[in-house]
Amino acid sequence: MARWREVADTAPEFARQVRALMDAHRHKTIATLRADGSPRISGIEAYFIGDELCFGSMPGARKALDLRRDPRFALHSASVTPDGEDPSSWPGDAKFTGRAVEITDRAEIEDLLRGRGLDPAAFSDSHFFRADIHEVVHTRVQGDRLHIDLWRPGQPLRHFERT
Repeated sequence: MARWREVADTAPEFARQVRALMDAHRHKTIATLRADGSPRISGIEAYFIGDELCFGSMPGARKALDLRRDPRFALHSASVTPDGEDPSSWPGDAKFTGRAVEITDRAEIEDLLRGRGLDPAAFSDSHFFRADIHEVVHTRVQGDRLHIDLWRPGQPLRHFERT
């Protein structure tokens, strides 16, 4: 597993593109695992704070309870419709898989919230997680081809194309 800093250090242009997709829209989608192993999809806000990819949830939210029980997740940036008839106008999407590590140290949580310009008092009972990243994928269309870039810790950035 890796932190966001490793992605940015080993594949800076890829990391810049992925971060731009994640930062472009406030709401993302996260998949977690229910107690019976079936998937759950939830809306979530996720942010880069310093060298970390972080996300949180309201107190007692099902997704937070899922992550406490089984930390595996998949996170997807917002996906938007391309302009007009040109599929290449689609900016693409970003996907992460990994494990969520709950942040329980109040001082660390307060620092993260202040880093986002938020008042820590307003989030005193919320859940906070940092991502240990297993893989990052950037998918986009160029011309008539689907382009997929895949990053995994300790491996070179891989590129695939499909027609």
